[in-house]
Amino acid sequence: MNFRLILNVIGIALIFVSFFMMFPVIVSLIYKQSDTIPLVKSFFITLVSGATFYLLTRKHKREEIRSRDAFIIVTASWVTIAFFSSILFLLTGTFHSFTDAYFESMAGFTTTGASVLNNIEASPKGVLFWRSMIQWIGGMGIIVFAIAILPFLGTGGMQLFKAEVPEISVDKLRPRIIDTAKALWFIYVTLTSIDAVLLMAGGMDTYDAICHAFTTMATGGFSTKDSSIAHFESPSIEYITSIFMFLAGINYSLYFYVFKGKISRLLRSSEFRFYLTIISIATVIITMNIWGISGGFLPDTFRHSLFQVISLITTTGYAVADYEKWSSFAQTVLVIIMFFGGMIGSTGGGIKQVRILLMLKQGHREMYQLIHPHAITTIKLNGRFLDKEILGSIWGFVFLFLGVCVIATIGMAAVGTDMITSATTVISASCNVGPALGEAGPTDNYASIPVAGKWILIFCMLTGRLEVYTVLILLVPLFWKK
Repeated sequence: MNFRLILNVIGIALIFVSFFMMFPVIVSLIYKQSDTIPLVKSFFITLVSGATFYLLTRKHKREEIRSRDAFIIVTASWVTIAFFSSILFLLTGTFHSFTDAYFESMAGFTTTGASVLNNIEASPKGVLFWRSMIQWIGGMGIIVFAIAILPFLGTGGMQLFKAEVPEISVDKLRPRIIDTAKALWFIYVTLTSIDAVLLMAGGMDTYDAICHAFTTMATGGFSTKDSSIAHFESPSIEYITSIFMFLAGINYSLYFYVFKGKISRLLRSSEFRFYLTIISIATVIITMNIWGISGGFLPDTFRHSLFQVISLITTTGYAVADYEKWSSFAQTVLVIIMFFGGMIGSTGGGIKQVRILLMLKQGHREMYQLIHPHAITTIKLNGRFLDKEILGSIWGFVFLFLGVCVIATIGMAAVGTDMITSATTVISASCNVGPALGEAGPTDNYASIPVAGKWILIFCMLTGRLEVYTVLILLVPLFWKK
């Protein structure tokens, strides 16, 4: 285990996080807010700490980053970065509890959007800008960003990319992982910019448009308003946000080909077609269910249903309606689609569309095999035959994911939360969604959750964002043996 190298990379990550901390300082100065000095202090604390880690370990022997080192670097980076962000929240007086400050930070960097902040609109603009920005950073991943601009990480960068953006098989969009990360970030920035411009055209001011573009493309869901997107009471803003949440849930490697004019690559994607189908089915059945029960203006019912389906399936977590007032059937559908998440390689959380698709394919194959026991069957994805090892790893992932959810739900119940709140907050945190049901519904937040419960959810957010294996493997004693 190369701890010198691990600390070196964490130091670099902190330096870059400190760079981003300058933007809320600028925002605070522009709007003449009271949080300027605390924001500057946070910047220097993070910069000095990162520089200290880097300088003390800069003489490390340059060598391949091994898989074990990559797992530690990714997990430790998220934990450390969230810690320094929580210092910012404490210094600005946004929170007076370290637990709340760390919860908000982890919810930001993991793009979960589960907030404990009351009276959001009363908070200084610099703090809210940082709150949105950490979701944007976390959306693509601070480690991928480091790879894009730190070529001296060399071939070991691929190990980090595998741990940060797990793929069924890593598809190198370009020969070098550095170029790949740069391409992904270029696409990410471009889509964010377009979203911000359209939101301004739809009626948002520049500040709100940028903040919401950050959290939309990150599928994070933090808003500058207490009532989220519903505050703006604008169908155009709702449709724009729905479109970009949908786009954020698409595998970013497919955008690379679309930008190259190879749109057929997107249309041929089995996962994309499945993603589109699930959204369409869920939207139609929820729309008809709500309209059939309460009547109302059908276009409005459709718009709200479409928005909430896309918001929850992409794990963004915005709200335009209090879906706790919808039927139990509609709420059940919304909770189920939280598990689906976005496409693999997107900024969305959840189990991921392709895993669900392949489990369905395998289930169909098993039933077919029972009917035709002597038939030789295979499973294909995008025209390619899949190895049994890949299917086995998917079932292993799902088992661990659901296992964490079950154990965490028991833990939440043990600290005093009711069953609905316990189950749905754990599902929401593990899938990186944000709003849940019960005490943490779309019109509430997580402030009332007990302290012990918040730490359980912090663990769920981290394991969900890093795709379970990256975190749980650190808990295996064998991992630490030479």
